[in-house]
Amino acid sequence: MRTIAAKSLFALLLIGAVPASLSAQTAKDDAKNAGENAKQAGKEAGQATAKTAKKGAHKVKRGTKHAANKGAQKTQEGAGRVEQKTR
Repeated sequence: MRTIAAKSLFALLLIGAVPASLSAQTAKDDAKNAGENAKQAGKEAGQATAKTAKKGAHKVKRGTKHAANKGAQKTQEGAGRVEQKTR
């Protein structure tokens, strides 16, 4: 009788221990997934920053070029007016 009780108690403890080990595995996977998600978010943020910086630099370059051309055009117009007045 004692051996049957001991075996059934061992079986109950064994069955109770299985979900605990499964939940530990799940917690490990959750921590791993959280790390992977953080890594991916960091990559995406870096890529967005690089893209924004590139677009901003392009706009600055284009704006500077436009302003320089506009200034040269106005200078040329002014020189033409002076030339007409001095004739």
